[in-house]
Amino acid sequence: MTVLEPFGARLRRAMDERGPLCVGIDPHASLLTAWGLNDDIVGLERFSRTVVEALAGRVAVLKPQSAFFERFGSRGIAVLEKSVEEARAAGALVVMDAKRGDIGSTMAAYAETFLRKDSPLFSDALTVSPYLGYGSLKPAVDLARESGAGLFVLALTSNPEGGEVQHAVRPDAAGRNVGATMLAHLAEENAGTTPMGSFGAVVGATLGDLSSYDLDINGPLLAPGIGAQGATPADLPGTFGTAVRNVVPNVSRGVLRHGPDLVALREVAEGYAEEIRAAVAAA
Repeated sequence: MTVLEPFGARLRRAMDERGPLCVGIDPHASLLTAWGLNDDIVGLERFSRTVVEALAGRVAVLKPQSAFFERFGSRGIAVLEKSVEEARAAGALVVMDAKRGDIGSTMAAYAETFLRKDSPLFSDALTVSPYLGYGSLKPAVDLARESGAGLFVLALTSNPEGGEVQHAVRPDAAGRNVGATMLAHLAEENAGTTPMGSFGAVVGATLGDLSSYDLDINGPLLAPGIGAQGATPADLPGTFGTAVRNVVPNVSRGVLRHGPDLVALREVAEGYAEEIRAAVAAA
């Protein structure tokens, strides 16, 4: 198996060269309709192909949401495989948004699906859920290291329901809440890595001041919430503080609603990337 340069190094370079932006590939039924497409496999394929054609050669990261492909069964998975292949061939890094989490051999099987280099769904990174315990992610951590891929671990998500788990305080000497514990684990994974570790956290851009958390994990912070959810590029320094340079803001509907026009998709994505770059530079 050919081993890639570590994901953190590849991501740092892509962010520096193309701008720190991740665009979701989220074929909601409502978006398909807005694009004049049917909510069927033909519409899914056309939507995905258009997003990849418009953006894969320009943005640092594309993030397909696996669920919107899975709902079409095996034919939808085939479209996802093709989208991942074509996006990576055009130079974008692909973060598979599948939020997998399980234990033992089942977690290992999820890891092999998305992180084994010869898998048809191999992605540069995978979103994972640690809420069966951080240690349950070990098969994914190990395979990501082996293959040069990365992980984004759910830590402080932007959905209101997340707080009942992520803000719960653990009964240990550190007195940290669960979200902070996940960040601490990731800092350990990334310790001593340059220019940036490959094990990141998902931290919502809509959460406001996060200065009570140590976000300097020496790894990327995938930050959903820019655009339709209300956060702006100008909010990033205030939310992420000294870790802002490692933030990968995710925009989905804010870009995708401008399709299916290729030029419009490119212009809006490039506009977001420049706004984010300027906000980070001014921090």
